Amino acid sequence: MADEELPVVSFGSLMTEGTTLVRRGQHDKALGCFNDALKLRAGDKHCLITRSKCFLKLGDTENSLKDAEASLQIDNTFSEGLYQKAETLYTMGDFEFALVFYHRGRRLRPDLHKFQLGIHKAEEAIINCIGNPSSVKLEGKEELCFVSRQAELQSKKANQKQQNKPKDQKDQNQTKKKSPKTERQLLGQLYADKAYLEKLLKDEDLMQSSTRQGMKVMDLVLSGISYLNQRRDFWQQQKPIYARVYERKVLRQGRARDGRQKPADIARCIAKEMEDIELALARGSAEESCRKAERLLKKVQAWSEDEVPNKNELIGNLHNCIGNAQLAMGQMEAALRSHKMDLDCARQHFLTEAMSRALDNIGHVYARTGKFQQAINTWEEKIPLALSSLERAWLFHEIGRCYLELDKAEAAREYGQMSLESADEEGDVEWQLHATVLVAQAQVKLKDYRSAILNFEKALEKAKLVPSEAAQNGIIAALDNVSKSFIAELNKGHKDKPASSREGACHSHLAPSNGKNPHSPVVAAHQQHLGIPTAPISSQVLN
Repeated sequence: MADEELPVVSFGSLMTEGTTLVRRGQHDKALGCFNDALKLRAGDKHCLITRSKCFLKLGDTENSLKDAEASLQIDNTFSEGLYQKAETLYTMGDFEFALVFYHRGRRLRPDLHKFQLGIHKAEEAIINCIGNPSSVKLEGKEELCFVSRQAELQSKKANQKQQNKPKDQKDQNQTKKKSPKTERQLLGQLYADKAYLEKLLKDEDLMQSSTRQGMKVMDLVLSGISYLNQRRDFWQQQKPIYARVYERKVLRQGRARDGRQKPADIARCIAKEMEDIELALARGSAEESCRKAERLLKKVQAWSEDEVPNKNELIGNLHNCIGNAQLAMGQMEAALRSHKMDLDCARQHFLTEAMSRALDNIGHVYARTGKFQQAINTWEEKIPLALSSLERAWLFHEIGRCYLELDKAEAAREYGQMSLESADEEGDVEWQLHATVLVAQAQVKLKDYRSAILNFEKALEKAKLVPSEAAQNGIIAALDNVSKSFIAELNKGHKDKPASSREGACHSHLAPSNGKNPHSPVVAAHQQHLGIPTAPISSQVLN
């Protein structure tokens, strides 16, 4: 918030920054934060799951699965790890294995509705792929044996043909393109993106060029087309064209019968649209994300609570998505209104987690627009909702920074002390450093230079433990300025005294008992550390 704040890297700050970036849809940047966090605290299951979600959003299912499995190796009853592994397996098209882990998660946490939704969508995907077993009826053992023998013979013939088939012909079959009509149905709005990338491939000059980072444009285009082909194949496996046609037919019949969708169908529709909203924000299309969120909000408001069991929570989440998109577009007032609606919804339905999230976002909007008192009032309301010492350390620090911006140094010092106490409870060195620096800066404003020097000195020791060279340099520079201010104040005090008092004071300074420099040992130590001349204060006054 202020120029004096020092850049310090810690596990807690990296997790907070990464989570914020995920909310904004910036999964690439968030992935870097989680990677750095795991270097500081390897094997943290919560960090592994958040990184797994980032990998999944970026389409890297292999690494997503590795992180989910790593979290389960640490704690095999970790519900978030089971759910993330199931989601990753579902995205990879392994619907049967995904179903197994959805069931395991539901047995452990039957109160979590998301496991039941996962079971529904995995079962539907399996039925779409292999058909409904109830629709197939085979009678007669002789017929079954005949069918089995015929299938075995056909399988052997097919294997022989496959072995004798030329390699080029195999490759041609594997790379055989689907019809444009089928691709358009499967890819939806992404079909236009694929058509554009395929058109770019025909531009030979462009394909031979490179980006500023040295990557070939052709490689980027081909990777984009490959990703879209993978999504097309997944959606074809998850819900083939015939299943889509059948589903539309069933939905039309159902709507004609009772005019309503089943809750499971609505839940899948909502999950898909929420994914589109996050994807649009991740691609930098904040306007598109906002438009989709507003459209989905109208749909959700029209549905009943029987159709959408978590309707109130979902409405608040959509207001939050709209507010984040508006913030990305620079529409501060609109973002503030959206986050306030999220807060109102959370208060009406006693959603504590959503209330904490909304107060957090509202405070950030106020702070970014320079309304520090409103930010203080908002964050102070969030204090009882803080669940951990680390969260309180961050919250007290932000409130203290706002008070410092308002030149209310006494209040800033108090909140800095509370932040330091919470950081001590958590044992987090980085937030101890942040809080100590805040206390020292407040003491400088209060002209309590001696205490400020001592706290900057403590902060310097914390910065060496992190370690952070940038933080150390910033603290040394701050110590330099405080030491000079301290010396100037002492000089001014000597000049303001009567001549006799000043002479007595000078004689008292000039009569050290141990033969060392007779001025303040704190100032002398910092002058020596910072390279400031260490002449006695008395000689400076006389000169």
